[in-house]
Amino acid sequence: MDSGGISESGLGNDVSLAELAAELKVSVQTIYDLRSKGRGPHGFRVGTQLRFRKSEIDAWVERMEQADEQRHAGGAA
Repeated sequence: MDSGGISESGLGNDVSLAELAAELKVSVQTIYDLRSKGRGPHGFRVGTQLRFRKSEIDAWVERMEQADEQRHAGGAA
């Protein structure tokens, strides 16, 4: 998910919706659906384009991993 160099302002440290979907091997609609349910990554708009900071994507994936671990641990007890 590398979209170029990182500047001190953080510009260039983000990915598009299409890039995120491609990296996760899911459809763009899946990302929209997760976000509409409050389960997707936090993003921001630049004009009409939805963008995501790489740091937020990493934090979101970590939250999903932790939630999945808790679900499985609860079922295995």
